[in-house]
Amino acid sequence: MAIRIRNPTLSFPLPILLFFFFSTLLLSTATSSPDPIRARANLLRKQLTDLSYVSSLYAGSSRKLSLETSKQSRLFAQLSQNFSILLSSNPPQDVSRFERDARALISSARALISASKDSFDPQLKIQRLKDAIFAGNEQLTKAKKSGAFSSLIAAKSIPKSLHCLAMKLTAERVARPEKYTDPVQPAPELEDPRLYHYAIFSDNVLAASVVVNSAVKNSKDPSRHIFHVVTDRMNLGAMQVMFRLKDYAGAHIEVKAIEDYKFLNSSYVPVLRQLESANLQRFYFENKLENATKDTTNMKFRNPKYLSMLNHLRFYLPEMYPKLHRILFLDDDVVVQRDLTDLWKIDMDGKVNGAVETCFGSFHRYAQYMNFSHPLIKEKFDPNACGWAYGMNFFDLDAWRKEKCTEQYHYWQNLNENRTLWKLGTLPPGLITFYSTTKPLDKSWHVLGLGYNPSISMEEIKNAAVVHFNGNMKPWLDIAMNQFRPLWAKYVDYDMEFVRRCNFPA
Repeated sequence: MAIRIRNPTLSFPLPILLFFFFSTLLLSTATSSPDPIRARANLLRKQLTDLSYVSSLYAGSSRKLSLETSKQSRLFAQLSQNFSILLSSNPPQDVSRFERDARALISSARALISASKDSFDPQLKIQRLKDAIFAGNEQLTKAKKSGAFSSLIAAKSIPKSLHCLAMKLTAERVARPEKYTDPVQPAPELEDPRLYHYAIFSDNVLAASVVVNSAVKNSKDPSRHIFHVVTDRMNLGAMQVMFRLKDYAGAHIEVKAIEDYKFLNSSYVPVLRQLESANLQRFYFENKLENATKDTTNMKFRNPKYLSMLNHLRFYLPEMYPKLHRILFLDDDVVVQRDLTDLWKIDMDGKVNGAVETCFGSFHRYAQYMNFSHPLIKEKFDPNACGWAYGMNFFDLDAWRKEKCTEQYHYWQNLNENRTLWKLGTLPPGLITFYSTTKPLDKSWHVLGLGYNPSISMEEIKNAAVVHFNGNMKPWLDIAMNQFRPLWAKYVDYDMEFVRRCNFPA
């Protein structure tokens, strides 16, 4: 119970009087002292305010319990007096009614004692707080899992407008095959190593067209730029029509399907052989709710896109383009903002892969991508080695052939059949394949994060040669970030009839 100081007119709890005394003293000191002392005085004043508030709460609770206790005491005293009168009467009277009253009072007293224990037992309060925190964490985990799964569905589903475009372009290819038939003799520029060659592997016809449009529009001499677009057989017709309906200012676009490269078969490519595994197919396609929510961190690795050979073609560039010396690989979720020909002037110093490093502090280092508890990984690689980004990679194909990088990729991919060295995806095997053979590029060549990081500065984006919408919020989705989407949308061919008919949002 709070201590009180009495006078004829006032009655205040002691902590409140102390609060006003110390507050007045500290404020008077702070007004004539430097700023650090004033800050300390204000901090002490806040602490005294908090102490006063807590003291008032305990005082109120104590007063309430004191009143209840006094009430119970008076009732028991009255009951005892009544029993004494009854027992001293001659003859003794019936006590059954008083016995019932006594039992009711005892029950009430026990409830009061229990309430008092709840208020003042610290161990009980701590346990209840722990239970509340545990229940809150359970709800938070459940919400995170649900949100991650919903985000995955939103990010990986095909928008209706994009599906519409692919279907209409394919129908056009079927209706007029003669208009879109490839020439018997391919243009010699497609294999000319003196020109600037790009590799784009995608099944998204609109995204691939934006990459080409942006690169052509920002090039100084489009006629010297060659774009090698590779897709799957299902989207081949749509890609052919998309790139035949427009003049690209002299730039050359080659459209092919994966199936056109006959060396890509399961006897040669480890990934294709592994994809025939029943265990791997069950990992991706077994339709159980717990598979969707039990591992929020690695849920993205269960995406069936990792079954697509389009994601692994980047490891076969020297064999796909045997006459080329250098090539620039671009993901289909990038936008080119300036001429890229200076990349072909970079001295690669004998390195295979030119890429922008992504590590800062302890983030995006090899330890985040690979299992360093495995002895093979621990022996061969430095966990603090800096990671780099896929999306804009300049490859020296001659150095690649000399270093036998594809053979290295096959070696490690075979070892990882059971996913013990790294999770699925193409970045970890890329980090392994090009370990010690990667040349860091200036960060202005490639700015990442426009598909998940809203805090990227517009100045940094403005100075970038290539911006990358990596992440779930792709610019062709409704969940795209509005501040970045115009960077991509300005290269969409909204004047094209098929695009207009599919109602793409501007």
